[in-house]
Amino acid sequence: MSWNDMQPLLYDNTLDTLFMVWWSTFYAVLIGIPVGVLLHLTDRGAMLQNVVVNKVLGAIVNIGRSFPFLILIVVLIPFTRLVVGVSIGPTGAVVPLAIAAIPFFARLVEAALREVDHGLVEAAQAMGGGTWTIVFKVLLPQALPALIAAVTTTVITLIGYSAIAGAVGGGGLGNLAYTYGYQQYETSLMITTVVELIVLVTLVQLLGDLIVRRLARRGGRTSAARVGLRRVRTEEPAAATEAA
Repeated sequence: MSWNDMQPLLYDNTLDTLFMVWWSTFYAVLIGIPVGVLLHLTDRGAMLQNVVVNKVLGAIVNIGRSFPFLILIVVLIPFTRLVVGVSIGPTGAVVPLAIAAIPFFARLVEAALREVDHGLVEAAQAMGGGTWTIVFKVLLPQALPALIAAVTTTVITLIGYSAIAGAVGGGGLGNLAYTYGYQQYETSLMITTVVELIVLVTLVQLLGDLIVRRLARRGGRTSAARVGLRRVRTEEPAAATEAA
């Protein structure tokens, strides 16, 4: 196959891969952050300690993480068809990709929040900050670099998953590599697809590392926490006045 023949195939399937990764990452972050926060808050010794909720939610997350992705795609075919109307193609692949990524990302969020200095949380509590004030003005800002690193890791994982989804009808670069590279023995196209996937992963990692370094260089973690504590401090007198 000539380069002129490969170009439109590569272009269309690259867009399909980006479509799958973008939307599955979006839903993973949208749902994974609340799940990770809840896992952290309900843990032993945490602000909303609840062993039952923590164990049940943790078990659900662990079950979601334990499924091999290829099996997950097959198991979710009826659900995927119910949600988006199709079970194949890039749109159909978004559902299993997102479901696979949510528990993975939630655990990364939980780990990031565990690394936050507990002294800052205690100081915010001493100033009268409530649970959700501490979450939004101390925990999440303080953990922001780690959360960006978690998003980076999730995106890279989803790029690999999207290639698996493509091999079973999901579209994208995985479908291109399997249909043309493997089944039709187009070795040059197979190599080009692999190189493109490597480039995508490298670019995502470089971008994620750059953002994390800039946040650290600007003192993002410390300044964000200080801003959050300052806001908690200013809210405390107002709350006391209202109570009086």
